[in-house]
This record gives sequence, C-alpha cells and structure tokens, in this order.
Amino acid sequence: MSKDQMGNQLESCIVCEEKKPEGIHLYTSFICHECEAEMVRTKTDEPRYSYFIDKLKRVKTPPLYS
Repeated sequence: MSKDQMGNQLESCIVCEEKKPEGIHLYTSFICHECEAEMVRTKTDEPRYSYFIDKLKRVKTPPLYS
C-alpha cells in the first residue's frame, strides 16, 4: 500500500481502480467513498448498474478456516 502526502494509507478501489485514502472494506476488497455513494444512488434500470454488478463480482468471500 502506498501513502498520500498526509501519510494516510492508499488502497486500490475495485470499482474505479484508483488509489484512495478512505472507503469501505468488503471482505478483502476495498471500495472508495465516491464509488460507494454512486452505487447507492444508481437505479437498477440505469446502464451503469450492470457495470457496478460486474465490478462487485470480483469480491470473493475469503475461506473460513476452523
């Protein structure tokens, strides 16, 4: 992981593929705040909706070790 000028950790967003300092973690994947907000606002009949679905298919549930 790289850091920005303020020393914050930068992670690569699975949607926009840009390195951002803030966002959410979904299992082992990272989604930046901007993409998260856009996904929430997107209606299911919009063309961008299927783009988000394709990107979210990259999220994999990590194996559970017992």
